[in-house]
Amino acid sequence: MPGRKRLWAQLLAGRVKKQKYDPEREEKLKDSAVNLLRRHQNLNDLLLEVEDPLCEKLCLGKLVDCNSAEIYADSSSSFIGSALQDQASRLGIPVGILSARIFAGNVEQVCKSPSHPILLSPEQRKKLSFLLEIAQYLLAHSMFSRLSFCQELWKIQRSLLLEAVWRLHMQSVVSLRELLESHPSVQAMAEWLFKNLCLLCEQTEASCPSADIARAILSDFVQLLVLKGFQENSGSRTVVPEKMPQVAAAILQRMLTFALDALAADLQEETSAYRVVKGWFDMFSGLASCGMISADSLKRFFSHTLTQILTHSPMLKVSDAIQNQREWSFAKTHTLLTTLYRRLFVMLSPEESLGCLQEVLETQEVHWQRVLSCMSTLVICFPEAQQLVKDWVARLMACAFESYHLDSLVTAFLIVRQAALEGPSVFPSYADWFKACFGSARGYHHCSKKALVFLFKFLSNLVPWEAPRYLQVHILYPPLVPSKYRSLLTDYISLAKTRLADLKVSLENMGLYEDLSLARDVAEPHSQAAKDVERAIVVFEHTGKIPVPVMEASIFRRPYYISYFLPALLTPRVLPLVPDSREDFIESLKRADKIPPSQYAAYRQACATAKDQQLQSAVPETRPESSCVRDPLGPLRAALRELRASMMDPTQVDVIAAQMAVISERLSAALGHSEDANSLETLRIQLSTLAPKLEKQDQMVVDLLFTAFCQNLMAASSFAVPERQGTWAALFVRILCGPRLLPVVLTRLVQLLGHQCPKLSAQHILGLAALAVHLGEAKSTLPKVDPGPSAPPSSLPIPEFLDSLLTCRTRESSLFCLRFCTAAISYSLCKFSPQPHDALHSYLSPGLIKKFQFIVFRLFSEARTPHPPEDTAGLPWRPLFLPSADWQNAALSLWRWSSFQELLKEEEFHLTYRDWLQLELDIEPEADVLSDMERQDFHQWAIHEHYLPAPLASGGCSGDLEVACTVLVSELMDYYQSSRSYNHLENSNLVVGGRKGNGDILSRLQEMTVDLEVEQGSSAPFHCSQGHFLFGVFCRRLQALERGGGVASSLRRQQELLMCKRLLLRLPPTVLVSSLKTRQPVALNCKEFFHLVNSELKNCCCYGGTLTQDITVHFFRGLLSACLRSPDPSLTANLTLMECQTKCPLILTSALSWWSCLEPVLCSRWRKCFQDVLPREFRRLKEAQDFASNFFSDLASPAPHLPWVSAAALHFVVKDIGKENIRRQLKRLDCETEELLLCLLFFSLTGLLSSHMTPHDARDSMKSVDICAEVLACLERRKVSWLVLFQLTETDDGLGKLLLRLVPDQHIRLLPFAFYSLLPHFNEDTVVREEAFLYVAVDMYFKLVHLFVDGEISAASPHASRSLQPHLQDTPVQLVTEARLFLLQLIPRCPEQSFSNMAELLASHEVSDPEMSAALLSRQKADPNPDLHPDPCHF
Repeated sequence: MPGRKRLWAQLLAGRVKKQKYDPEREEKLKDSAVNLLRRHQNLNDLLLEVEDPLCEKLCLGKLVDCNSAEIYADSSSSFIGSALQDQASRLGIPVGILSARIFAGNVEQVCKSPSHPILLSPEQRKKLSFLLEIAQYLLAHSMFSRLSFCQELWKIQRSLLLEAVWRLHMQSVVSLRELLESHPSVQAMAEWLFKNLCLLCEQTEASCPSADIARAILSDFVQLLVLKGFQENSGSRTVVPEKMPQVAAAILQRMLTFALDALAADLQEETSAYRVVKGWFDMFSGLASCGMISADSLKRFFSHTLTQILTHSPMLKVSDAIQNQREWSFAKTHTLLTTLYRRLFVMLSPEESLGCLQEVLETQEVHWQRVLSCMSTLVICFPEAQQLVKDWVARLMACAFESYHLDSLVTAFLIVRQAALEGPSVFPSYADWFKACFGSARGYHHCSKKALVFLFKFLSNLVPWEAPRYLQVHILYPPLVPSKYRSLLTDYISLAKTRLADLKVSLENMGLYEDLSLARDVAEPHSQAAKDVERAIVVFEHTGKIPVPVMEASIFRRPYYISYFLPALLTPRVLPLVPDSREDFIESLKRADKIPPSQYAAYRQACATAKDQQLQSAVPETRPESSCVRDPLGPLRAALRELRASMMDPTQVDVIAAQMAVISERLSAALGHSEDANSLETLRIQLSTLAPKLEKQDQMVVDLLFTAFCQNLMAASSFAVPERQGTWAALFVRILCGPRLLPVVLTRLVQLLGHQCPKLSAQHILGLAALAVHLGEAKSTLPKVDPGPSAPPSSLPIPEFLDSLLTCRTRESSLFCLRFCTAAISYSLCKFSPQPHDALHSYLSPGLIKKFQFIVFRLFSEARTPHPPEDTAGLPWRPLFLPSADWQNAALSLWRWSSFQELLKEEEFHLTYRDWLQLELDIEPEADVLSDMERQDFHQWAIHEHYLPAPLASGGCSGDLEVACTVLVSELMDYYQSSRSYNHLENSNLVVGGRKGNGDILSRLQEMTVDLEVEQGSSAPFHCSQGHFLFGVFCRRLQALERGGGVASSLRRQQELLMCKRLLLRLPPTVLVSSLKTRQPVALNCKEFFHLVNSELKNCCCYGGTLTQDITVHFFRGLLSACLRSPDPSLTANLTLMECQTKCPLILTSALSWWSCLEPVLCSRWRKCFQDVLPREFRRLKEAQDFASNFFSDLASPAPHLPWVSAAALHFVVKDIGKENIRRQLKRLDCETEELLLCLLFFSLTGLLSSHMTPHDARDSMKSVDICAEVLACLERRKVSWLVLFQLTETDDGLGKLLLRLVPDQHIRLLPFAFYSLLPHFNEDTVVREEAFLYVAVDMYFKLVHLFVDGEISAASPHASRSLQPHLQDTPVQLVTEARLFLLQLIPRCPEQSFSNMAELLASHEVSDPEMSAALLSRQKADPNPDLHPDPCHF
């Protein structure tokens, strides 16, 4: 078409469409086109035509945009290459130099009119990308000079954008290293790059799409600078040294200097400088993971950076550091600087970081603020840094006092104080350190006088700059100084007190619980007093006693106590109807006379006024909502939210430790006061597990922390297993373990785990379980816990204490315990998977693992049968944090896990037979998860299938049923006497609080006892040489108890014996008696039972001189049952009862006492079993009973053959006679034998003592005295000496030894009381005529005095009113006084023969009553004068 111009692209496109593809014609066409263009070319316009996508009229742009882009782009690149070659040949220059010049010019045109100082616009990026494609082609064909291109680019430096340079590097056109090394001026290049890097850092913090590009550019530049600036020196030496290392180091130094100067100028947020510094510091977080830089190079860079930080602008002096140190803690340091520290510590180990710090302090001038803030960050981020710092400080102190090096001493003090600023959970308090270093003879200063002078000169030089807290520490915990150098200490203390006075700080007004470990401002006495009151009330709640600091302050610090503490405590208020802890504390102080009466009266009056005002203003008023008031926990909530956000972002891992420090700081503010580090010295924490109480504010704080911990755990578990969650949980728990907060945390755990467990959700259970694991991880640094009166007397480590809160008594508590144990064990094994064995040993209580086994056995029958362990891929932790967690499957999965089963083989984790019994005894059947039948089946499996065949080494019984019974009896007795059992009274049927669960275990014992009898043979259930296992258990337990030792020991022994008796009564009666394997009838073997009766039961279960009815009847039932297996039952019964007469007579007297109930049973059973009359010895008992019953009737018969048996029967009958008939009826005793009368008097005396010790009515004691008086009178009429009854010993043969076995030991000891209770009834002639009377009376008097001194006589003193019997002594004092008067009147009247054995008696009792001893001795030496008769003795 003539007259119309067509573009080259259109012509070419038309030819392509109209003709078929022919390779030969294509080559010819290309050659023709090239020849044509060579004659009419303009290279600059040509390149712009190729690169400009917006120019629709340029043919090369069209070629790139067409469907065959690859073919035509390749064609254009080859065409441009040919054109460049032709142009270079004509100009006579290398084609690489020409192409470099042309491309540099085009880059300049692309960068013109930028929309951003360092970044390209999207259009500019597209243009540049076309240029880079062509440049890559030229490079590939050796038609492009990188060096020339770099030189040309630096000529257009003012127009060059940083992103264009970066893209040249990314597309491998020219590297950043080549570009930077080619700059002619290092200074100009560094200035240009510094300016651009600042702009780039600022852009990385912008919220725009290009921020990602800016971060990528910055990362690549920094990686290059670090790689070149801190690479290892190679062995080869070049002629011309590289400029790049010096350039890179200079630029990095310039950026760090800018950042530090900006921070020093009080950098504010929302400024461009802040964004630059933050962007530069954020760059450090990505260097460790980039992979381009070796670890060694990276460590060199980080160490160099840390050194530069610590030494930049060293303007501050040591005095400035001492004075301002408290403002340089982690929480008060700029967050950008602490962020930089943390990111440096990611690559440097604690040892390397501390080594760098140490080297800098030893060799260079430092910036003390940054040095000390670095130390704070170090101990915050690295828990292991605490020990490293301690070791370093110890070396500094040793060096200081060895060479008297002042710099070392200054450094040590500053380092310790700085670390202590971060709280006791991070580092010990300064007060503790100072006491440890200088408070003993092992201190550094004790080596010489020069060392003492060195120390006190140093401390004195610090005084002008010291914070008041440190001066208070030095005064209250002064260095230990030898007495001859005491003046050094007094001079310093005087100087320090003067300085405190200048600062208007008073030692006398220090708080009771004031924290001396923190160098913060001293609180006003009024505010500190309020905190002291709160703390004192908390301690009073836990202990029930006035705290020791309060008592000390009331004596030694009275001004503060009266002027500040008491006014804070006695703040007027409306008193609650039920006194609270504060009111109880006030009343305790008042009872101890620690509150002045006037001050207390004013307080009560003010409280009454407050109540009246409340009643008068009871009309409701419109008040602003509490939401208008600032939430005191708001900052803490915000810090916890920031922590959770950081945990959800994997790139913010290094921020977590710092965030924990912020939480700790805000927690202290929320609690109202700082942690008291000095209280870490407390050996135990006292809690109340029965009724745990918390202040409202404390509960809100701890609930907030618990909720945050649980939420953080769920968040962390959503993308990582516990093993890969880092140390956040341990750091969080360290915050909870502060001495002020730990008791609150444990009290809340008591409430949640012990009282509110059914209300806890799955998230709560998982969180609290993980919390328990980490508390166990820190147990070595935590005090023990005293759970209160309901728990064992010993204190418990925290893991064992938490285990004690988990019970399995009911269905709800069992299921909760299963969930908690599953979560805790799974978390522990996952968290510490490299060392699961150590984790279970160290962090969890063995009791918790045993409870898990116990519940699994109870709930899952499939767990009772052995299963091959499963090698599961992992523990069921991840499914547990899901809302639909299947706890039962998780528990079984954990149970079957092979590694867990291996751990259970450890002896410490065995659920032994004894452990199983202890847990099973706690079950409440009415609320049990198992039915009665299921529980019985479970017991059968556990005892007979699991533990009975198991070896002893693994906690079983090795097939020995007797061992199983022995352990069961021992655990039963322990349980009923432990705090787990309650309301177990005499008639409680061994059922705690009416429960049947314990009865189930007792039923198992009964079954096993019967099985044991069958196992060992029906004819001889137990071999006589071995004895019954039950008595062996009793004997061992009683031997372990202390005899004597006061009332407490006596009550414990009595409780143990009551339990022994109850168990005997609930087992078959054949336990008490056993047959021997002989064909001839012999007496039954009752040796062990007789020993128990004679040594123990007669002192505990003996009332009125007899055993209780139940144990008496039980023995005779056993006797009848044993006779059934004898070839001659009557002979066996006779022989056994005859043995009782000599070895255990108390059984026979007890039988007589209960004969009315015992006789019908004996007669009936004997006739049914043997079709015969009662054996002879039974008949004799009946005859004795008949003799006593008919004694006062006309049918009276002579006494049977055993006088003491007849006397016992008569004694029991006489007790039932009316008082008015006693004298008349007992006249018949004149006809009885002397032995019977003596025995009757003995029984009557024991009856008198029993009536006094357990009085129900005054008439009982009066009647007992009348009976004794009548029997005594009868003996005196018969001229029978009765004094032998008060001189009985175990060595006596015959009657004396027998009588001692018939009464409790206490009755024997109290015979002096009975002797002098009969004082009005002694015959005057008898007391003078009987030679032995004075000896016995004096002996009884001295023993009575001993009883009075020991307080034992009060047990026998009558408690009833004496108005009915005025001649009885009203008090023990009166009894002793009258006895003494009686003897003093008797002594002069007694014949000389009465004093024959008195010297021996006085030798052992002279100190009891010196006047009495003197009277006896003087009378013994003097000749009796029959003409002198003293006044008659008045009885």
